[in-house]
Amino acid sequence: MFLLRPDICGACFGLIFVPYLLVLSVMSLRLKLFQLINAVNRWRRRLLRWLDGLGIVAAVTGFLLLLYHIGFDHKSAQLLLIQKGYNIVLGIILVSNLAGLTLSTWRVKVWKLRLAELIMIPLVFLLLDLRVNFTGIDWSIGAAGLFLLRDIAVQLIIVFVLFVEISTSSLRLSNRNSNPARLFIGSFLFLIIFGAGLLMLPNATYSGIAFTDAFFTATSAVCVTGLIVVDTATYFTPLGQGFILILIQLGGLGIMTFTSFFGYFFKGGSSFGNEFLLKELLNEDKLGEIFRTLGKIILITFSIEAIGAVLIYQSLDQFQAGNQVGQIAFSVFHSISAFCNAGFSLLSNNLSQEGYRFNYSLQLVIALLIIAGGLGFPIVFNYYRLFRYYLVNRFRQLVFRKPYEHLPRIINVNSRLVLLTTLLLLAGGFLLLFLLEYNYSLKGLSLQGKITGAFFSSVTARTAGFNTTDLTAMAPASVLIVIFLMWVGASPASTGGGIKTTTFSVALLNVLSLARGKDRIELKGREISNASVRRASAVIWLSLLVIGLAVFLLQLTDGHLGMKNLVFETFSAFGTVGLSLGITSQLSTSGRWIIIVVMFLGRVGTLTLIIGFFRKVRSLHYRYPAENIMIN
Repeated sequence: MFLLRPDICGACFGLIFVPYLLVLSVMSLRLKLFQLINAVNRWRRRLLRWLDGLGIVAAVTGFLLLLYHIGFDHKSAQLLLIQKGYNIVLGIILVSNLAGLTLSTWRVKVWKLRLAELIMIPLVFLLLDLRVNFTGIDWSIGAAGLFLLRDIAVQLIIVFVLFVEISTSSLRLSNRNSNPARLFIGSFLFLIIFGAGLLMLPNATYSGIAFTDAFFTATSAVCVTGLIVVDTATYFTPLGQGFILILIQLGGLGIMTFTSFFGYFFKGGSSFGNEFLLKELLNEDKLGEIFRTLGKIILITFSIEAIGAVLIYQSLDQFQAGNQVGQIAFSVFHSISAFCNAGFSLLSNNLSQEGYRFNYSLQLVIALLIIAGGLGFPIVFNYYRLFRYYLVNRFRQLVFRKPYEHLPRIINVNSRLVLLTTLLLLAGGFLLLFLLEYNYSLKGLSLQGKITGAFFSSVTARTAGFNTTDLTAMAPASVLIVIFLMWVGASPASTGGGIKTTTFSVALLNVLSLARGKDRIELKGREISNASVRRASAVIWLSLLVIGLAVFLLQLTDGHLGMKNLVFETFSAFGTVGLSLGITSQLSTSGRWIIIVVMFLGRVGTLTLIIGFFRKVRSLHYRYPAENIMIN
């Protein structure tokens, strides 16, 4: 009988089970190591979130401290406390950024944010040394100027940190489940409330301002209207005028445009939800082009405003707008106000003030800025693509002797319709106002002055709000022309208001199509969608409803001001124009709040507001039998 030897069995057992046990031990250790790494990563992410929150709190605290610093007058003891507060805020920012850099993982797509933090850290460190002098370096040379530059640098760093934090955080708020209409409306409402708070700071005005007047001015600036109840030139200090300019810029382009673009820039990426939401806000067809479009909007805006400021500066006479600094400030303010179609001016009588009324070069520059801002960014991009395509083709023909490559339909129907409608409105408004006002508001001017005045009035009536003539001296027929131009307004996706040129054009084409017996609208080889026709009809109907209701309420609260004046004021507010027959400052408190609501609805859009309250039905999988309703 075959017997198993114990030594052989033990050796076999060892050869088989010992490696198995070793493998199990290694796997167990590896599992525990993975669990430990995951636990460490979880704690690291939690700590990073806590540090981000700490940085946001520090930035917000520093910003509030900044507003307290520049918005109020202080004694020496209070200034010392503010300086200590700045030290604490800078220290927290320094610690949170250093810890965040140490704990976070470096990725290629977030290098911009990390680079910004790396650049900011030595600046914060240097400013802390300037304040507490822990390195012993002598910074006392030119103490007064150095302290002023130091305070400005601290304030700029705090604003920069807050801006970065808000921009990156805005991408977390915007996702696919967010309602674009509600987010759009909420951003404007927040900006108006915040702007009213800024304008109520003691140092923003010379003699203080009531809440209603501050809210009215902030709404007018954010909604780029230009109606004012207090004189911007004499009532607000340079700080207050700076606040108004910031509100105009943010309101003209939309605060979501700024925060989304810079949030994407600093964060280095975005989610599909971010792109889907911004696609709805920007009316962009391609998801992959969203942030490139945002970048183009920012670049084009700042470029045109910079060129406009230079041209305005060149058009000023030697003694206009004070000294050189005053001229630069005047040029920048009016360039931004004109491109954003705001109509705010640093002159008490707007551009009709003595010394500026006959500066035709200045008026033409501002008119061109108004037109550029009112065309809409999609149209600018479309024609820029055509211009670039033409230059590239000509270059290839001349240099490489290659044949001309034809790319069909670079200019889409929307761009053609916007440009054609804009030209017709400008030409028609100019011709009618020139003829009707020849012996009224243009009386006494030279032929050049009459032509420039009529052209400027035609341009500014379509949402800008600047004026070079006395509107109260206009003929009654001219008032109706201006009301119509204010009601139509600018183009979609622009800085202007009104029902928009495309809305008016589609409604008019619908009438012509029905008159010809057609069952659809055709233009340039394309069919206008039924959804566009329905939307245009809704916008027109809602605009007349809001304007009619507002006029009715104003007649109850301020009927003594006259029906013509109230109607003109309401159309101006809804079209975010800013022209007035001189009754804005005479409105009662109730009347001012009515105009505030009308300005807000005119900027965000009544249809947008209604869409924000209703849940959107994505698709209908059924159809009822159709019946005709008797119309006319």
